[in-house]
Amino acid sequence: MTTPHIEAKKGEIAEIVLMPGDPLRAKFIADNYLDNPVIFNTVRNMLGYTGYYQGTRVSVMGSGMGMPSIGIYAYELYKFYDVKIIIRIGSCGAYHPALNLYDLILVDQSYSESTFAYELSNYPEKVTKASLNLNNKIEESAKKLDINITRGNIMSSDVFYTDLKPGEIVPPQYNYLAVEMEAFALFHIANVLNKEAACLLSVVDIIATGEKISALERERSLGQAIKLALETVKDISKERYHDHTTY
Repeated sequence: MTTPHIEAKKGEIAEIVLMPGDPLRAKFIADNYLDNPVIFNTVRNMLGYTGYYQGTRVSVMGSGMGMPSIGIYAYELYKFYDVKIIIRIGSCGAYHPALNLYDLILVDQSYSESTFAYELSNYPEKVTKASLNLNNKIEESAKKLDINITRGNIMSSDVFYTDLKPGEIVPPQYNYLAVEMEAFALFHIANVLNKEAACLLSVVDIIATGEKISALERERSLGQAIKLALETVKDISKERYHDHTTY
């Protein structure tokens, strides 16, 4: 079975998928972190691979940029390939003054003015939530690895460039930390389909000061997020199956 956007056959994709935005980043993860990676998708160059991390089967696939793009791939993975968990690994711009470049955010919920959720399922609210259970497991893994994370709320935007100031977009009571472009849609699809989703974001620019890192440094900045996500996958597998082979 294939879909319009994924050419994999049933069974070629693991039940847990790591999802960076850039498909070349998915290739980087497969090449540098997974044993015996096998490519399962090349349609539109949205590369996807399945391999093993320390014995645990896991897949990694790009999502593209923005909610419409991640919406297509997350929906098809959950709905047609029996994926149970997607962990987005991405970058963000920080709004909160306490955040610094390279800080790692674990997203609890995302605010958006997007109509994505309304158009998908008549959901009228402006906030979608990550899986609390999955986030707690990621936090547990972070403590074991001694990786510092900040848990909190973010904004998912439809635009990368804007003339508006942060306070003109998101009401202050939402107390959001940063902005990116995908989590709102990912969380909503997971909730609609009774799946789990999480989002780990590396801070790559500071909105207030204009500080930012280079494209190469962005690649390197995701190392902690990748390691944390993979270790979480391994921990989930051990907890559910008492070994590293079947999840």
